Amino acid sequence: MSNEPKKKGLSKGFVWFHATSVNGGAMAIAATISTYFSLYVQESIGITAAQLSVILLICSLWDAINDPMMGVICDSCNPRWGRYRTWFTFTPVFLLVDMFLLFSNPGFIQGSVTAKCVYVCITYMFYGMIVTAYTMPQMAILPAMTLDDQERNDVLAKGAGVCALMFTIASTFSTQLVQIFGSYRRIMCIYAVFAIISFWGLFKTSEERYVAPKDENGGLKQLIYVFRHKEIWPVMLAWCLAAVSYGFMFTSSVYYAQYVMAPTRVNFETMDEAAIGATVGGTISTYMGFISMGALISMMVLMPIFLKKFKTGYQAIIVSQILTIACYAILFFTGRLNFMYCCILSFIATAVGAMINALVNVLVNDTIDFIMLKEGKQLNGIVSSVKGFAQKCGNTITNSGVLAILAICNFDATLGPFGQPASAVTGTNVVRFLVPALVSVVILIIMIFYPLKKFFPEIEQMKKRMAAEHAE
Repeated sequence: MSNEPKKKGLSKGFVWFHATSVNGGAMAIAATISTYFSLYVQESIGITAAQLSVILLICSLWDAINDPMMGVICDSCNPRWGRYRTWFTFTPVFLLVDMFLLFSNPGFIQGSVTAKCVYVCITYMFYGMIVTAYTMPQMAILPAMTLDDQERNDVLAKGAGVCALMFTIASTFSTQLVQIFGSYRRIMCIYAVFAIISFWGLFKTSEERYVAPKDENGGLKQLIYVFRHKEIWPVMLAWCLAAVSYGFMFTSSVYYAQYVMAPTRVNFETMDEAAIGATVGGTISTYMGFISMGALISMMVLMPIFLKKFKTGYQAIIVSQILTIACYAILFFTGRLNFMYCCILSFIATAVGAMINALVNVLVNDTIDFIMLKEGKQLNGIVSSVKGFAQKCGNTITNSGVLAILAICNFDATLGPFGQPASAVTGTNVVRFLVPALVSVVILIIMIFYPLKKFFPEIEQMKKRMAAEHAE
């Protein structure tokens, strides 16, 4: 008989609730906020775009700072229901409360611009803190549940598929859902109720099987255990650049459709004003439809295939980025030649490229295992929070980078699709294809020389020892 310890696999319930917690109702909330919140606040509460930009900057800065703090709290505390599981019980309830407040326009803020700004700032900042408080433990619980890389990858792939589906539904049909249910507040509270169900299910079906004793020298000192290893720095850069690649992909697509492709489809000699408007609108919706479907296929179909075929996350990323670079290079030089050709090739580029934002989550598990090998410490929360911090740095680069490049190229939205100078059109082409291609090149180089892969044999031996000790 074999002396190998019998492996305890993941239950279907855990896989389902892990996939639908952060990526289910909570993702529908995130998608709706990212797409419609800015407009809602300006129209319903009466805050100007300039005031809102300051509020979002303040909240974004705090959101990035509190990620490592949350990781430290997770790994330093040892509550009764588990270091990570405990957070699944109450954070989604806070989410429900905050959605009610965030999408309300209470009477006590009427007539005061300061009161409106403070109210939106506090409720939006609270939302960011809640997201951090359930996202970090949700990422940390997976390596605490299983040491098997294939099981981890399968769970992450299913989560990515649910994420893409919910993001597409919420960002595409929120206005119709609001009409059905009567208000943003109601639909957001409904999403939050679904999030509560999923997180409570995750709490019920999860257990912290592989968690080392709490480090007595905890606190912020735990960050040193991560940052002192030079092998982690390229991984952090990959996390940041993955967010930049994904962000540029979607942020620049609307600009490209409206200011590059739409003018090529308009014939001023034969079209009246209504026909021109319809052509512009149709161009945007058609192009964005191809992009959205590409992302959906990427997460739900291709990512599981890539992980199964190439076994490890870094190898799947290498193949994904090679294909992405090839598509973007072709589109940069030839995308404006034909609209349907551009749509189809952009669909392919998105299908092979959008998965980067989820594939880098596999590197989180690699990093957690590496730290356990080198330090003998369980820092799931710290590593997850560092990844969150790097991702938010990438989001900040995206938000400012697209507008900065367009500004340098003399882009002016007030000139409309047909009045942009040639430099602005070139700049739009750059942010749509050239910048993401260059970012993918850097990610590709990092993955080719992936610094953690040489430790995989030692990590595998460590996992066997941990599994044997757990089975005793």
